[in-house]
Amino acid sequence: MKDKRIFILGTRGVPAQHGGFETFAERLSLYLHDAGWSVAVYCQEEGKGDLFETNWRGVRRIHIPVNNSGALGTIIFDLKSICHAAKENGLFLTLGYNTAIFNCVQYFKGQFNIINMDGIEWRRDKWGLMAKIWFWLNERAGCWVGNHLVADHPKIKEHLATRVRKSKITMIPYGGDEVLEADAQVLSAYNLKPNEFSIVIARPEPENSFLEMVRSFSRKNRSHKLVVLGSFRPHENDFHKAVMNAASEEVLFPGAIYDAKIVRALRFFARFYLHGHRVGGTNPSLVEALGAGCAVIAHANHFNKWVAGDGAAYFSDEIACEKLFDTLLYDEKRQAQMKEASRKRFHENFTWEKILKEYEQLFLSLYPN
Repeated sequence: MKDKRIFILGTRGVPAQHGGFETFAERLSLYLHDAGWSVAVYCQEEGKGDLFETNWRGVRRIHIPVNNSGALGTIIFDLKSICHAAKENGLFLTLGYNTAIFNCVQYFKGQFNIINMDGIEWRRDKWGLMAKIWFWLNERAGCWVGNHLVADHPKIKEHLATRVRKSKITMIPYGGDEVLEADAQVLSAYNLKPNEFSIVIARPEPENSFLEMVRSFSRKNRSHKLVVLGSFRPHENDFHKAVMNAASEEVLFPGAIYDAKIVRALRFFARFYLHGHRVGGTNPSLVEALGAGCAVIAHANHFNKWVAGDGAAYFSDEIACEKLFDTLLYDEKRQAQMKEASRKRFHENFTWEKILKEYEQLFLSLYPN
């Protein structure tokens, strides 16, 4: 195979600035470039103007300006990206199925498009009826027009297998970095000390169990702090207001923090990492917690249990979460065991080296002749 070309669609672009898929696109594009692939990534830009290209560390960046914000801007960007990609030759990877209806363009052009189907978006509580219908239709479309599908979790693969044959689906989870050290000095800005706080890092949505975790922690004095990262707007969002009203004085809301150095330290030095997600596949934040050797307390569902394994502690409801705080918060022996289990689980399943190698092997097996 002389010229291995791949085009990555569905993210805002590289280098990563926004979230899990962007981080994955950055990691994958650099890995493939070093392995001899010609890699192009579509990048969303704000404003008007014509498409333009730049080169970033050997990766071809195709910039598409969009003069719209929010969901509409993303939809327009995806459509323009797909129309441009339809003129190219090679292998195509689309991250997410939220606008998979537009991938029909590639399907009818005869291009080979691999779609990472992400989570079951239409089940999320935060979406209204019309959004849920849109995501449901696009999930169906992705299953139809995607030449091959990637599921990031065994349960996602099982779900997709109700739509298409199993042989059309490959399960490859999300990856993460191992964290062996962090700068404890950044904690002082938040009046925190190592191992004297626990942390929640997630979008403040009902499906992520924020209210249950904050209530269960706040029912009594813990002589411990709970740091809740996320963008809270209590004057605009009733759920955000309910979470903050339920919090004791030991719960801190520092807002959304995007400085990687600070987030790294907060995660690394936390006594426990709390993960309340109830919907989704392999969640990047949970993988990152395993990579940092965090002792994990998570909502008891099949998504989280497969990722964190037997070494984590699980709660099914608010009462169970409170009992975990009561029994685990000062159990140093159990905490040490949980941290060790997290690192072991990470090394077994979620290192970037392992994940990216599996992706390249998949691409090589599917590359069009």
